[in-house]
Amino acid sequence: MVTVRSIIALAASKGWNMFQMDAHNAFLQGDLEEEEQTDIVIVLVYVDDLLITGSNITLIEKAKQILNHKFKMKDLGELKYFLGIEIMKSTRGVLLNQRKYVLELSSEMGLSGSKPTITLLEVNRKLTTREFDEATNSTRDELLSDANAYQRLIEKLLYVTITRLDICFSVQTLWQFMQMPKRSHWEAALRTIKYLKNSPGQGILLQSGVTQQLTCWCDSDWASCPNTRRSVTGFAVKFGNLLSPGNLRNNKQ
Repeated sequence: MVTVRSIIALAASKGWNMFQMDAHNAFLQGDLEEEEQTDIVIVLVYVDDLLITGSNITLIEKAKQILNHKFKMKDLGELKYFLGIEIMKSTRGVLLNQRKYVLELSSEMGLSGSKPTITLLEVNRKLTTREFDEATNSTRDELLSDANAYQRLIEKLLYVTITRLDICFSVQTLWQFMQMPKRSHWEAALRTIKYLKNSPGQGILLQSGVTQQLTCWCDSDWASCPNTRRSVTGFAVKFGNLLSPGNLRNNKQ
């Protein structure tokens, strides 16, 4: 999904038109031919979904005609919804959000009528592993009877981080407990959904304006992991004035 977001960011910065097509049959292998020209057309293929953009609208239409001739395709017009991500174009750029996905996830978990929260994690709440509890003789936090439900939920929350970078730390913290999740981990995951409910339409703005500059940030704390006493680091990559079309991760060292 980083590639998808990066292509959309490039199109937004240059003011390119974006279109979507759908293939009736997915082709896993094929030969690609490239001709060097001044203008460019980019075709991003994800299984049977195609995102098409480029610097010349005439060449884009020609590429769509060639695809229609070679394969059985469906032209979906301008790009508005791609892989669960809503794409909203304005004079400022392109806004990506997952409002529909977040609301469906909230409904699926039975939280449609719950009160939203304004914070991701409880203050001073330390999430620990089962091994840590055994070493400290703590028995108040039992293991979940269904670890698969927790794993599926975290995977869905991980997909939301495509447009909600503010939940990256919380989700990747919860990811560490995929093998032996406890009740506290499940409650923290549900709290993340309640946090998303507070502003389900929030996303990232990929601003217009040609730029070639990449900016990177990195930060770390000191021995903050309660389970291993290791440091936690994070980094972000930003393309020009676009709001974080790159990665944000938190990893133990």
